[in-house]
Amino acid sequence: MTDPVTASLPGPAVPVCSAKGCREAAVWVLAWNNPKLHTPERRKTWLACEEHREHLSRFLGTRGFLKDVVTLAEWEGGGGREGGEEPQGSATDR
Repeated sequence: MTDPVTASLPGPAVPVCSAKGCREAAVWVLAWNNPKLHTPERRKTWLACEEHREHLSRFLGTRGFLKDVVTLAEWEGGGGREGGEEPQGSATDR
């Protein structure tokens, strides 16, 4: 029996915005780290649509966590992955 929660959906996966409740396609990658928890080279990522890029950037920036904001295309091309991770996570995972 296939588990409906973990079963793959048909078609290619489309990265979505990390803002709470948003299901829009992601356009931006916000690379960040919490210096109290992560080594300086570690990069966690949130994804953002056009509408939520500023809000999520402000949230991370206010806390001193934001390290870089690049387009998803640039990130996937290798432009922002030094010491980092695949783009993932949610702004609700604070």
